Amino acid sequence: MNYDFRVMNKKASIFGSPSLVVLFTFFFLFSLVSFSQVKASIDSTSIKIGAQVTYKIQVETDTTSLVVFPEGQSFTPLEVIDSYKTDTIKQKDKYNLIKEYALTQFDSGAYTIPRQKIIIGDKTFFTDSLKVEVRNILVDSTKQGLYDIKPIIEVKKSASQWWKYLLIVLLAIGVVAGLLYWFLWRKKPLTEEEQIALLPPYDRAKIALKKLETSPYLKQEEFKEYYSELTLIVRKYLDEKVYDHSMESTTDELVSRLRLLKEGNQIDLSQETIKNIESILKRADLVKFAKSKPDVSLAELDRKTIDVEIDHVKEVLPEASEEEKLLDEKYREELERKEKRKKILLTVAVCVFLLMATFVGFGIKYGFSYVKDTIIGNNSLELLEGEWVTSDYGVPPIAISTPKVLKRISPELPKEIAQQTQVTMFGYGSLIERFNIVVATSIVKTQNQGDKKEESKVDLKQVVENNIKTWEKGGVQNIIVKDKQFVTPNGAEGLKTYGNADFPFGSTENLSRGNYIILAFNSNNVIQEVILSWREGDEYAAQIVERILNSVELIKPKE
Repeated sequence: MNYDFRVMNKKASIFGSPSLVVLFTFFFLFSLVSFSQVKASIDSTSIKIGAQVTYKIQVETDTTSLVVFPEGQSFTPLEVIDSYKTDTIKQKDKYNLIKEYALTQFDSGAYTIPRQKIIIGDKTFFTDSLKVEVRNILVDSTKQGLYDIKPIIEVKKSASQWWKYLLIVLLAIGVVAGLLYWFLWRKKPLTEEEQIALLPPYDRAKIALKKLETSPYLKQEEFKEYYSELTLIVRKYLDEKVYDHSMESTTDELVSRLRLLKEGNQIDLSQETIKNIESILKRADLVKFAKSKPDVSLAELDRKTIDVEIDHVKEVLPEASEEEKLLDEKYREELERKEKRKKILLTVAVCVFLLMATFVGFGIKYGFSYVKDTIIGNNSLELLEGEWVTSDYGVPPIAISTPKVLKRISPELPKEIAQQTQVTMFGYGSLIERFNIVVATSIVKTQNQGDKKEESKVDLKQVVENNIKTWEKGGVQNIIVKDKQFVTPNGAEGLKTYGNADFPFGSTENLSRGNYIILAFNSNNVIQEVILSWREGDEYAAQIVERILNSVELIKPKE
């Protein structure tokens, strides 16, 4: 709507208390005066088809009133080509507002421009209705050259943006793969503790004794910690190479076991070695449990003694057999396999978790069924989200947006009907497919009777009934029919027939429930139809149908 704003002046209050009769008379006279403020006119009462007529509204009002002019298709049956800006002319304390509209009509005949509503302040005014005659244009076909129908031109589709989505997917996969490699599969540099842990027991014991030598325990007289480390070193070595219960055995139990192994000729330990180990372990027990404090030099001597005795133990240990070495090799290989299997399982678990998290996230945002159909694939969804085409079909044309370009169909008509009717049909799909659309234009041929042309009055309900009978012959059953008025976005009125039926979707033997809509329009001898059918319960097909219905427009033929 166009609005003219005026500065509102403060009005003086009404003094006195006029009677109801006087007040009523005042408003009545005011309305009569106000009515004379609005005038409407047209520049011509007779135009050719498609020519322009200028409709002018003049409003005389004071500077304090707000004026609202009509907008939109309020001039039906004429169409608004343009709505011009409002001109304002000031005359003393009043404004003369002029609003013009460019109107046209593409069908010949006598038309009446309806009254238009204008709001001035809080008052509503109506203009007079005006009549316009739209004249036909005679074409002499003997002088006007006729040309063949132009061939179909293939429309080049705009470049797809699929590579952007592919780039995003590859980038996401790359990020996940990089993180998995860095934190899981990458061979990380070993720490000092890990490197020592990979060494043989003898080398580990030697390194531990070397660290104990440089430790501050003795300088700080921390004998308990010192002897705890010392006994741990010797017990670990004996546990791995001599007796596998050395760690949890008491000193007496460990010494008894060493003597038993010597007596059984399982290990050739000297009595001096066993005695030295026993002496140092017992001294360590006194330090740890009886809080004894030996001399620092004795503590250093005990460490050196353990160092020597570990060498003696290593010397008397039998060499590992080939079988034992092979078992050790197999053990290491098994450990590597377990570690690799663990990494694989962890990688699969991370990928599955990310996929599920992505699915749940998109499902919450867009709906789980939509995400599932996007991943698995759904024909209706692909049509809905594909590149739609807006085109004109037939003559006079029907403008419509569809998910695919409609192809010309050559219907097989009985000879009697073909002689009386010229049918142009375009479509996509068929009755046995999940989605079907047909756009048809039928021109009923007329006969000349002298100077008058016979015009046929077409019953749209009868046209729809004929379509339904054709469906029944094609195997459609249990058809439920409803109808109501339908108005296109550009104001064309027609009949909408809708309902559901059992369609042979996918097979002529197994019927499935489906929905249908038939739009039928009639202008003189021209019948225009839009026919849609789709499987019941297909939410994407329902959205496609709604989008198609909102795009249907009947285009008037131009001069």
